Formats: sequence, C-alpha cells, structure tokens
Amino acid sequence: MTTRKLQEMMMRLPGLNLPERSEYVAWAQLVELTSISPAAMTELVEFGWITPTTTRAEGRLFRLRDVYRIHKLMRLVNDLDISFYGASIIVDLLEKVEEQEKEIEELRRLI
Repeated sequence: MTTRKLQEMMMRLPGLNLPERSEYVAWAQLVELTSISPAAMTELVEFGWITPTTTRAEGRLFRLRDVYRIHKLMRLVNDLDISFYGASIIVDLLEKVEEQEKEIEELRRLI
C-alpha cells in the first residue's frame, strides 16, 4: 500500500482530525489507529523499529507508513504467534523485496 493510499484511507476515518496533507500522526493517534498498547509501542521505538520525529514541544510524530508497518507486524504476531522481534525482521524483509521488485520493474522499462 502506498503512502498516498494510506493517507487517503486515514482521512476517511471518523474522529481523526488530521491536517489534509499531513504525513505524520501523533503518538495517541498511532496507538489508536494500530490498536497496539502504549507499552508495546514504546518497545518498538526503543528497539528502533519505528523512529518518531520529535517536535519542539517534545511531542512525537510518526509517519503514516508506520501505521501500515505496525499493522503488518501485528498480523504476524497475532496470526502466527511470532515475537515482535521476529515479526519486525519479516516485515523489514518484505519491504526490501517490494523495493527490489520496483527496481526490477524500472529496469525492465529501460530495456
């Protein structure tokens, strides 16, 4: 799912008052959108799997892409009973495969 599609989907969520073109969500919004506990979210941040941007007011902002990544992670954790760490490796590998597939497609267009 592209960031644009995710952004469009999120703009339609009731009760979510994001600025129209925002690519970021606040901590509370991320927890709400992903249905993950704040403790688990803290673990993902401390693990370095998601990296928030810190605002001047010491708030944390996360990319919309992180919402999608966390949904993938939680499906693996819940459906396959995999640890956070194992699932994070799988999600990272899936993203690398997607990137390489895009690169291959671009190279095919050039040929």
